[in-house]
Amino acid sequence: MREPELLLLRGFRMSAFVDLLSSSKKVRQDIRFERPGEQSETENILARVVFEKSGFAPELHKGVPTLGVPMTTDTEPEFQEVFAASGPVVAGREGGLVYAVDGRHLFCTVQVTERDVYRDAARIAYDSAFELATRLGYPNILRMWNLVGGIIDDNADGMEIYRDFCSGRAEAFALWSGRILHIPAATGIGTRGDGVYLYFIAGRADADVHHLENPRQTPAYHYPESYGPKAPNFARATFAEGTLYISGTASIIGDETVHKGDIAGQVDVTLENIATLISTENLGKIRAEGGYTLRDLDLIKVYVSRAEDIPFVRSRCEEVFAPDARVVYLNVDICRPDLLVEIEAMVQ
Repeated sequence: MREPELLLLRGFRMSAFVDLLSSSKKVRQDIRFERPGEQSETENILARVVFEKSGFAPELHKGVPTLGVPMTTDTEPEFQEVFAASGPVVAGREGGLVYAVDGRHLFCTVQVTERDVYRDAARIAYDSAFELATRLGYPNILRMWNLVGGIIDDNADGMEIYRDFCSGRAEAFALWSGRILHIPAATGIGTRGDGVYLYFIAGRADADVHHLENPRQTPAYHYPESYGPKAPNFARATFAEGTLYISGTASIIGDETVHKGDIAGQVDVTLENIATLISTENLGKIRAEGGYTLRDLDLIKVYVSRAEDIPFVRSRCEEVFAPDARVVYLNVDICRPDLLVEIEAMVQ
């Protein structure tokens, strides 16, 4: 971004801008997947996340926050996750943060470069992001993605990188308790590169937001210390203004991995976990219209740790998801070495 534009954004009274738009009609967050060649250069876009082989740091590309995450292979086509804006957009950069607001939502992203130990850097990244979100008037974090290179490798101290990262994240959530309103839906997944890519969507304080747990699973933030010194901070799902964000879900009952080494068993348990999470018995507690079924899911990311399992996983998913559901398959490590598949989704 050119320096005069950056200075203009820094001098702009952002609070006045969002207050002006706060009376606008509440709308759902519109997100979609795009393949190369499908991009519109004229549409009002809040942000883009490019899933590709190499990845790149967050930037303002033609005024749109854009980051590239290294998560595809030669056999998997590149795609983009596109967040449409619901109103006029103001975008900017503050330190390592790249962000945009449209009066209803904030998109924010930051990269933590590769290092020996991630705890402090993760805490600082989250702390900076939470400070920006609250200052701009978007304290309701709706959905987060944490894309972690070497997620099941050890750091320089011999601790698994995901547990190392979770420690810093938990410290930041504790620091902002009461100001960041709730722990949101999230995904913590591996990449095919290094460092950590963080991005999230947040809503204003008046957003109608509910966070949801799964009766088949221990809340992640209550996991015992056997899974790390600090438990992962995320809800199993978030329902916000008509949109359901489903966290990365795997073959876990209670807090234990089940069907270790068995891809068929793990896929079935993962799907059963999602079906229970979004059922009328569970989601109906906060949604007057009741729940959903697996056929209602869209924008589905399926993470598979062993490439040879992808054909089976794809076949099984095609049986249960709607024919027009947009589904992508990514061959990356999952946050536990014994997990073979993880699935996230949305209902818009």
